[in-house]
Amino acid sequence: MMRKQWMAALAAAAVMLGSLATGGSAFAEETVAEDTAVAAEETAADDSADSTEDEWVRSYLTGKLVPASIGRTIPIAVMINNIENALPQSGISNAAIMYEAPVEGGITRLMAIMEDYQDVERIGSVRSCREYYVYFAREFEAIYMHYGHAVFATHVLNLEDTVRLSGMADYDLNYEGEGDVVYYRSDDFESPHNVFTNYELIQAGIEYKGISTDYSEEYIENNGHYQFADDDEVITLDEGVDALTVEPGYVYNYPEFVYDEETGLYTRYQLGDVQIDYLTGKGLTYDNILIQYCSYEDLGEGYLDINVYEGGEGVYITRGKAIPITWSKDDPDLENELGDGNFGVTHYYNTDGEEITLNQGKTWVCIVLDTSKDDVMIGEITGEELAASAESAGAAAVETAAE
Repeated sequence: MMRKQWMAALAAAAVMLGSLATGGSAFAEETVAEDTAVAAEETAADDSADSTEDEWVRSYLTGKLVPASIGRTIPIAVMINNIENALPQSGISNAAIMYEAPVEGGITRLMAIMEDYQDVERIGSVRSCREYYVYFAREFEAIYMHYGHAVFATHVLNLEDTVRLSGMADYDLNYEGEGDVVYYRSDDFESPHNVFTNYELIQAGIEYKGISTDYSEEYIENNGHYQFADDDEVITLDEGVDALTVEPGYVYNYPEFVYDEETGLYTRYQLGDVQIDYLTGKGLTYDNILIQYCSYEDLGEGYLDINVYEGGEGVYITRGKAIPITWSKDDPDLENELGDGNFGVTHYYNTDGEEITLNQGKTWVCIVLDTSKDDVMIGEITGEELAASAESAGAAAVETAAE
């Protein structure tokens, strides 16, 4: 605001100096007065807008202070293509939270949760829905964005309170889709890897569907999803195992996270190279990594029914260390109207049963099938070994307490 006032004053002074150089006529003085008044009115209007837009709040996605216009508007959750022909993806460095989970053939698909994407030129490429991603999106009260879907996702997409923007019609659902309102095809990638969107198109879709962009009162009262460290606090997991490298064990893209001690961040690699954002050319970096082991059922033809609501084990990784964790929903016994597990927030707990605290910043969540723990590498040990050590420690603690 002070900068705007300073610029307005500078502009007025420049006009005044110009009038002095030409003799300082009464007309020039009137022009200066008019220009100054207009500048003052514009500055006052800008300041009035800033007083609302620039109110700082704590982000529910990163724990950092952000403008209220960003941090108190529900995010988007965009299905992102992660097949080699679709790389590099656009706009994904703006994702505050990234979900990665296996789909058919061992390929992984990403879901980027974004609140700060107003200046992103394009986002994508956008791909189709799988049922379990809808659960993730709803945890954050996000607008779920997808271009088509597998038939197994129909029942959750058809719920009235599933807020979404789809690029394709589904006449079985009597759903016409938002198509050209929200999405477009580019000419620098081949179909079907060339569907993109951007901020303006998303806002058009929100208006078209009449979607409220306000968080629910319950979500606000619960302070969002994660617990984050304070501004002057750094979570170091001193009791954890070394985790300078992390391999989630996915068999198609062979991803890896590599820790940088200087920045305190993990850089994401896949397919043998740094994963970058097409728009920036820079590598993706994250403060926190969550590995969430889930049970599943094979539905045939490669489709998976991943159970993301009954709870399980996992790993929390940050600042070069990792600890075993467990995860569960707010109310594990609660079911949605279809008889499936609930859409509530997932919480993560350490071996003492305390909810973990994340470092402020971006988080990458890897959904890993519970039969693949041995494929996960945390530094020099496997996910299976880390889980076993946690079970041993828990058993020893119970035995000590009994004595």
